[in-house]
Amino acid sequence: MKTSHTPPGMPVSLILHHANVVTMDPARPRAELIAIGGNSIVAVGGNDLLSGLLSPGTRLIDCEGLTIIPGFNDAHCHVLAFARSLLSLDCSPSSVRSIEDIKRAVRERSRATPPGSWITCAGYNPFYLEEERNPTRRDLDQATPDHPVKLGDFSGHVCVLNSAGLKAAGIGNETAEPPGAVIDREIETGEPSGVLYEMNYVVDRAIPAPRREDLDRAVAEASRLYLASGITSLQDATADNGLDRWRLLSEFKANAALRPRLAMMVDPGQVGEFRKHGLEARAGNNEMRLAAAKVMLTESTGSVFPAREELERLVLGIHRAGGQVAIHAIEESAVSAAISAIEYAVAVSPRPGHRHRIEHCSESSSSLVERMKSAGVVIVTQPPFIYHSGDRYLAQVPADQLPWLYPLRTLIEAGVPVAAGSDSPVVPADPFAGLY
Repeated sequence: MKTSHTPPGMPVSLILHHANVVTMDPARPRAELIAIGGNSIVAVGGNDLLSGLLSPGTRLIDCEGLTIIPGFNDAHCHVLAFARSLLSLDCSPSSVRSIEDIKRAVRERSRATPPGSWITCAGYNPFYLEEERNPTRRDLDQATPDHPVKLGDFSGHVCVLNSAGLKAAGIGNETAEPPGAVIDREIETGEPSGVLYEMNYVVDRAIPAPRREDLDRAVAEASRLYLASGITSLQDATADNGLDRWRLLSEFKANAALRPRLAMMVDPGQVGEFRKHGLEARAGNNEMRLAAAKVMLTESTGSVFPAREELERLVLGIHRAGGQVAIHAIEESAVSAAISAIEYAVAVSPRPGHRHRIEHCSESSSSLVERMKSAGVVIVTQPPFIYHSGDRYLAQVPADQLPWLYPLRTLIEAGVPVAAGSDSPVVPADPFAGLY
């Protein structure tokens, strides 16, 4: 094999040779050598190209037959949440099996934490707890009454506070529920049980930001874990991303704490603020750029929020401005509402190649798949959820809905573009679980 695409005068800085290269090119599925110059692959071919590509300073790596594949793009993750989870107490199913285990871990952490300081915990999953329920403030009070505690669930949509945490966050008997959110209450007393739905953004305002040196360390470790999984580019899908978040992530890119390339989604309510600073959709460079406006469509209150008129207004405004939306939708009714909003925007203001996205798209019947195809929607879903939550789906999803739960092959065969992400820290970033 003697294929080479080396541009004239392009210096070769790195050559990987004696490798099993998976090219993803059907016309040439395998190669033995890759040559890199600057930020580009400048040659792919056989080992016989080696002598002609060498120049002073070229670094050589003999792969000794190991396989090289293209880097993965994690199309939906939460970079800073993943980093912060590394600073939190691990309460995932791999570390705890019961509420008693959680209480024991919090109690132990409290001994090394000054009274009054927050203790944050991450990753609990009620399905895998022996008690098969959410912990409550009373459970966490037994672990420590002297520290405000936030226990985040695996999904990122539920958290539990102890009594000190509720007080610090300003949540009490008379607290009104924010739009789209739910404050669970004890039946006997009407007091908050400590379980909060879609209120992480409210709680996080009360929690002091981690020390910058701790956050730097956590971001660097998150970056290492992404790269160790073969992930070389990320799309951060955090719903409240604003200008301050853009600047912070830019700093992590500039100081090389965060190595993978990054596309950052934006809170639709902050799009105007970005424009004031000269940042439009897709602004940035090869290392970091702005991505879609992230729209949260939830059913925590029992109905789709935001309502149809507001959702259509929001999507149409972004669409008309030439932007892209990424709509979080889980349940079939939410997925249908997301498609309807995109259909409406495209009908009012036709624009080919808009690439509006639906994130997760967990429940998708055949009729919805046809509408997605017609509307030109891109689906960004999470194959590793099937691996990590399969037992829970089998136990909790009605049997007649199981055929339409993450129907990836149906989507692909219908011609709907499908991308994959981990939603880390919801599940580990490792893409091979999703491939499996």
